[in-house]
Amino acid sequence: MSAIANKKLMEEIFAGAGNPDAAVRDRSLFVASLADDARWVVTGQYSWSRTFTGKEAILNDLHGHVRSLLVERARTIAHRFIADGDYVVVEARGDNVTKTGARYDNDYCLVFHLENGKIKEVREYCDSVLTEKALGRFPESRRHAAG
Repeated sequence: MSAIANKKLMEEIFAGAGNPDAAVRDRSLFVASLADDARWVVTGQYSWSRTFTGKEAILNDLHGHVRSLLVERARTIAHRFIADGDYVVVEARGDNVTKTGARYDNDYCLVFHLENGKIKEVREYCDSVLTEKALGRFPESRRHAAG
């Protein structure tokens, strides 16, 4: 796919998942676009830093854990998309509240690598101090899926 097509796909994914008017976020395009062997790399040197390998590990162990900590209507709003070939860089900001009432409005830079319309890898850059302050350390019980 072209850089334009890859950028359009990512814009559509974030439009559905970050829609402020939706009662429930539509993650179906993201899930459908995630390759079975995709990798999600949480960068840095903190408890969340690891590589989640495979669609199920990404959806269940990473995203599932995050969703279990947030109130419903959690979302990430993209405000910039930069495409170059098979890569799309997305700058985004969270608009979230934890179940304990803490704000979790992290800033993200997400680098997506796509192949034939499928997300093969995501590299996540964010404020690690805020992540651990709002969400706590990543639990040992979920570390089995990370590479």
